[in-house]
Amino acid sequence: MDGAGVSETRSTCPYCGVGCGVILRPDGAGGLDVRGDPDHPANRGRLCSKGSALGDTLDRAGRLLAPRISGQEVGWDSALDLVAKKFSDTIARHGPDSVAFYVSGQLLTEDYYVANKLMKGFIGSANIDTNSRLCMASTVAGHKRAFGTDTVPGSYEDLDAADLVVLVGSNLAWCHPVLYQRVLAARAKRGTKIVVVDPRRTASCDGADMHLALASGSDVALFNRLLVEIYEGGAFDKAYLRNVDGFDAALEAAYADDPTVTGLSEAEIAAFCQLWMRHDKVVTVFSQGVNQSSSGADKVNAILNCHLATGRIGKPGAGPFSVTGQPNAMGGREVGGLANMLACHLDIENPSHRTAVREFWQAPAMPETQGLKAVDMFQAVGDGRIKALWIIHTNPAVSMPDADAVRDAISGCDFTVVSDITAETDTARLADVLLPAAAWAEKSGTVTNSDRTISRQRSVLPAPGQARPDWDILADVGRRMGFRAAFDYQAPAEIFREYAALSGIAGYFGRDFDISALRDLDDPDYDMLAPRRWPLTEAREGGRFFADGQFFHPDGRGRMLPLRHRAPEANRAPRYPFRLNTGRIRDQWHTMTRTALSPRLSAHLAEPFLDIHPGDAAALALEPGDLVQVQSPQGNAILRARISSDVQQGDVFAPMHWTGETAPSGRIDALVAPVVDPVSGQPESKAAVCAVTKLAAAWYGFAVTAGDLAPDCAYWARARTPSGYRAELAGTTPVADWEAEARRLFGLPEAEVQSVIDSARGIARLAFYDEGRLLAALFVAPEPVAVLRDYLVTLPGAEAPQAITGAPPADQPDPGPVLCSCFSVGVNTILTAIETEGLMSVEAIGAALGAGTNCGSCRPELAELLARCATPEAAE
Repeated sequence: MDGAGVSETRSTCPYCGVGCGVILRPDGAGGLDVRGDPDHPANRGRLCSKGSALGDTLDRAGRLLAPRISGQEVGWDSALDLVAKKFSDTIARHGPDSVAFYVSGQLLTEDYYVANKLMKGFIGSANIDTNSRLCMASTVAGHKRAFGTDTVPGSYEDLDAADLVVLVGSNLAWCHPVLYQRVLAARAKRGTKIVVVDPRRTASCDGADMHLALASGSDVALFNRLLVEIYEGGAFDKAYLRNVDGFDAALEAAYADDPTVTGLSEAEIAAFCQLWMRHDKVVTVFSQGVNQSSSGADKVNAILNCHLATGRIGKPGAGPFSVTGQPNAMGGREVGGLANMLACHLDIENPSHRTAVREFWQAPAMPETQGLKAVDMFQAVGDGRIKALWIIHTNPAVSMPDADAVRDAISGCDFTVVSDITAETDTARLADVLLPAAAWAEKSGTVTNSDRTISRQRSVLPAPGQARPDWDILADVGRRMGFRAAFDYQAPAEIFREYAALSGIAGYFGRDFDISALRDLDDPDYDMLAPRRWPLTEAREGGRFFADGQFFHPDGRGRMLPLRHRAPEANRAPRYPFRLNTGRIRDQWHTMTRTALSPRLSAHLAEPFLDIHPGDAAALALEPGDLVQVQSPQGNAILRARISSDVQQGDVFAPMHWTGETAPSGRIDALVAPVVDPVSGQPESKAAVCAVTKLAAAWYGFAVTAGDLAPDCAYWARARTPSGYRAELAGTTPVADWEAEARRLFGLPEAEVQSVIDSARGIARLAFYDEGRLLAALFVAPEPVAVLRDYLVTLPGAEAPQAITGAPPADQPDPGPVLCSCFSVGVNTILTAIETEGLMSVEAIGAALGAGTNCGSCRPELAELLARCATPEAAE
């Protein structure tokens, strides 16, 4: 236990790379009360909607409780003996590169360290890569090219001190809302300007002074133009550039680039450049819109070029800032979890680095070249080069590009091991061996957030069944493979000390990552370790990098690169006329293994969707709520159409969260081509080409149930509710007997039914009861079903004789769809308060209802409601 009292534990949120501190208190019923840690430097007590709902996600009903071989529960000895034997035999027959680990930013640093040590030092292959390859590998490559190491120059405090914050390919308001609130607080306090550079209008645009809706993939051309303006406007820093190579070549390439490919007007570009040059304290925040590109590394370096040219780097309120998508993406980078790195930012292809790490580990073998990066790795699984695969805490059958091919590759692999907290994922269902791992709040270790702050994640609940920490599982396999002394760990503190000591070698080689000051932490000090930002050297403790013009290339100089715009590889054509952009939504996380357990997180956007411009929708004869088929050269999906001017004409947007468990036809990465950046190996997830057509649905349905349900139709999407599940349904063939179909759907062969069925009009409404309590209800129509969904989801398990009407009694208000997930405040509740209480601002809504006062990520939608109410059309 730690600091806040014997009944509370300080830990770290397991979602994005902000790395928010949380305070956990067991509730006595197997769950947790969760609140933000006011003393943690990352969040100062704030939490987003996902962090606030962590206590809702601890349902153990679907947990994997024991090892399984071919679906049958076995003991740990049987499972791990088989894993060790299969990997050892495969290596003996086919060599070390015939095996691979695919790991995750959900791992703690100690887990990552053991996995990396086992694969690179003792198996002797570099075939270990992480799902962080999908989110920030281009930043790693860009940093290394410019700085000599993968170093984040600044810290979150720079957001507080900046005069201008530029968000490039980053919907900070939804994806990193705690940081976005810091930016808004700086704007309120000191007038900070905000610019959003994004093809799509997002929630982050609500607080922006400028939105540059550039053409997809044209970021390099925009920042090249900025570099030209920096030069012509005399804003470059001659003194700083004495420590930087490549300025002339970079400038020449920038002059040769064509800014018209951005689709922005000359006036828009000029206004942006003048704003950038007018403010010395500029922070450029970039994320997946930059990284997830076939030219991602070039986009990163185009941004870095501008900061290097002006010397606006590593200074308070100034610098480029990559915000990562996972809680320990940075820890994975530090520990060497990528196939092209050694631990502690050392280089796998540097003989001196390899020798030093090998000697430190007393390892029998070290690979001399990079291993297979994620996309190449799964292609090697598919063609049989990789014959034994271990996947840990990630769901590549959904999240990898060309996901159908990846799913088939895993299914056909000679031997696949999956470590996870549940057997109910698309990937886990393909495993030969399933290993039950401890989950967040059940395991202890460290994580590193986006600004280099190392924080403790602490266990506060017992792991259920036979679940074990990942480091323990990996070390046990290492011992069984014959490497007993190297993997004889008893606790995560022991691993951390070894890792910290190894980082001293990096310090010896003059690298940036050196936490060797922590190598002698005893167990109590490790348990009590407070958040610490590296570097930990006395001269620069917790500070910034590169303001002094000292870099980590062998000559100590920085590098600017000559860059030119490169269009996305896949070209739109008559068969595939749309450009598909994929991304995240506010309240869900990755493939929803955790967030889908929370009813309030599932209430905001309960099914997969496709945003499409009104002009494109009109050309396709689409109406709001229609279902559309989306086809690419790789695969197909069925999604709900949302007609929105937030996307440009010719572009469409779809979220990436839904899986075979929650919406089989919504697996959006099945449409994404396996095209990668040639430098970073990161896939292009923002520029697939696709065709969109209206689904020829014979019927649409909406269902609520207190139990589970088993849909069997062309389209379905289910989501948790406080009383069970809700589901959207649609079929392409008529149903002759709706009562029989509904009984099969809900698994209620004997329940009492109340029904209204009009076969001629294609309408059916059925409600199933047990002694007056509603068990389930189904509503069917020939067009998208018009019922009050957010009222209906509250009824299962209650006496609800009027459920079949699909609407509440006249004297019972309908709160409407949830808008504020933190406090479960519905749209109708907000609209009523605006009208009856005369609320005129987002702040007034917050004071009256609480909406928007926690993470603030719903504030743009609150502002939109206010604007709608202020228009004459709304008044009518």
